[in-house]
Amino acid sequence: MKSMKIGEIRDRSDDELKELARQTSDELFKARLKRFTNQLENTMTIRAKRRELARIRTIMTARARGAEPHKGSGAQASEAKEQ
Repeated sequence: MKSMKIGEIRDRSDDELKELARQTSDELFKARLKRFTNQLENTMTIRAKRRELARIRTIMTARARGAEPHKGSGAQASEAKEQ
């Protein structure tokens, strides 16, 4: 299992990030559940998912504060008008 790089996360739109955060959170929950029932083969999966979720939330927070440019169809159009 390969985690996403920060550049791949930044290239996604806000809606895609929300969906990705939800999916990653679900995967993290399932991995934790498997760990407690001794069914998880690789415990590093939990660490990787936790960090991936933190990266996604960091980008979402930065965009909400205006420190990060928004991606997506609507945001690109408004950026083009400003320049």
